[in-house]
Amino acid sequence: MSSEPIILSKALASFDAVWSPRIVTRVNDYDVRIAKVEGEHIWHAHDDTDEFFLVLDGELHISLREPDGERTVLLPQGAVFTVPRGTEHKPHAPSGAAILMFEPTGTPTVGDRHDEVPDHVDSTIGHALDNA
Repeated sequence: MSSEPIILSKALASFDAVWSPRIVTRVNDYDVRIAKVEGEHIWHAHDDTDEFFLVLDGELHISLREPDGERTVLLPQGAVFTVPRGTEHKPHAPSGAAILMFEPTGTPTVGDRHDEVPDHVDSTIGHALDNA
């Protein structure tokens, strides 16, 4: 990890891939990841960890399957939301967005349980950030 400050706008400009997070730093046993997102991710759940989202740019929608039924939360730029562990969810960004996430190091982007992974979704535990 870098011992220098990381400018998030510069880090986001260093890659084009969507749904393919980059690890910008680590805090204890957690990755701080950024990603460009557009279109739909997949329904998935993280059985053992919550998932924190901060919208840096654009607008993110997160559909949730909860005991009372399905709902979608809308996150405008600057909004934060935490998906509770074990909750099936599907992020989507019809007009594109840039997001920051906190997740335990090694957490797969497609969770522990998920739908079939399409080609536009990167099934990863995060990629190192290059030259930001």
